[in-house]
Amino acid sequence: MLKIAIQKSGRLNEDSLKILKDSGISIDNGIDQLKASARNFPIEVLYLRNGDIPQYLRDGVVDIAIIGENLLVEKGQDLPIVEKLGFSKCRVCVAIPKNGVYNSIKDLEGKKIATSYPNTVKNFLADKGVNADIHLINGSVEIAPNIGLADAIVDIVSSGSTLFKNNLKEVEEILKSEAVLTVSPKISKESKEILEKLQFRIQSVLKARKSKYVLLNAPNDKVDNIIKILPGMRSPTVLPLAEEGWSSIHSVINEETFWEVIDELKNNGAEGILICPIEKMVL
Repeated sequence: MLKIAIQKSGRLNEDSLKILKDSGISIDNGIDQLKASARNFPIEVLYLRNGDIPQYLRDGVVDIAIIGENLLVEKGQDLPIVEKLGFSKCRVCVAIPKNGVYNSIKDLEGKKIATSYPNTVKNFLADKGVNADIHLINGSVEIAPNIGLADAIVDIVSSGSTLFKNNLKEVEEILKSEAVLTVSPKISKESKEILEKLQFRIQSVLKARKSKYVLLNAPNDKVDNIIKILPGMRSPTVLPLAEEGWSSIHSVINEETFWEVIDELKNNGAEGILICPIEKMVL
């Protein structure tokens, strides 16, 4: 049985359960449960406090975990990342009051900084040669400058709306973060084998999320040019249409370059372009 830790509540919890579900794993999850098993895969989910998960991994209480990369930087640099999961993306940033002046990192010299990530801040400032007074706060860090507790904060930023509501502005990015899959140094050989199967499923889901299936029609004299635009997984599928002189072309395109590819296809004679989501993608 593979034991996986995920956050008890919040966005990371929801997205973690979703990727397990999309990987074909059905969790028997009741309200306020701290532990749940899957019906169709040898995995047990433990719902834990986010900040406690790195130590549970070190102790071998859990085999793997889905946590934020920022937490590994803060509390688990000895724990390896085995898969970046592409969701719950955020930044760890320095923010100051909106009316504050900021020219460079040197402006933080001697200042009071409130944060829930003291190790991350200490390492960042030490690397920059800056000395500051760090105040550890758990929760509601953004209020610290407004009550005179700190001159600046370091916190997680997603959309920036929380900073805006508290009259703060982002002035420095320390690191980018996303959800990652990490593993215990004490994982057993049997659990490693299960992990490999889980990773295969997760990788299939992640590849599908980054891709779109495209179907289009094109005159036969345009097919060669269109094929050059659509490499696909190996090569595009080309099928003759009932209308003579036309073909249907099927392929896969990367979501990151989606609109650029679509524009290029249209410019090269593609018509009737259909785009479909891909549920799983096994290579």
